[in-house]
Amino acid sequence: MTRIRFAKLERQEKARLLCQLAEEHFAAGKRVLVRVQDENQAVTLDRFMWTWDKGSFLPHACNNGSVDCLEEPIVITVKESNPNGASVLIMAQPCSRDFIKRFELAIDFAEVFDKGLAEQARERFRSYRDDGFEPQMY
Repeated sequence: MTRIRFAKLERQEKARLLCQLAEEHFAAGKRVLVRVQDENQAVTLDRFMWTWDKGSFLPHACNNGSVDCLEEPIVITVKESNPNGASVLIMAQPCSRDFIKRFELAIDFAEVFDKGLAEQARERFRSYRDDGFEPQMY
């Protein structure tokens, strides 16, 4: 059964937390897939991953069709596809339940700095629970 964890965001620092989570799971020997909203967000995150922490190295690729991502430990994608066989899904963009079920761990975000986004996260939390998952806070 897929485990779902919510990472709490008290400030608009999702990109930094995405990198921290990707680094944590990469260091644990896991392959990671980061699902983003659109190509602009993918390119922005791709660039940020190279520079976000001077003492860190996150080997990754952006799945935009121009590179082969099969061997990459971390892949950024817009589509619900898992080209690197990742076991960890980090959702900067909500995903379908069928897609989430393909992973050992799926990470969602509770963006509590904004009332509307916080309520959407609560709704997703309840929905995951109703679908048989046991979501937890990170």
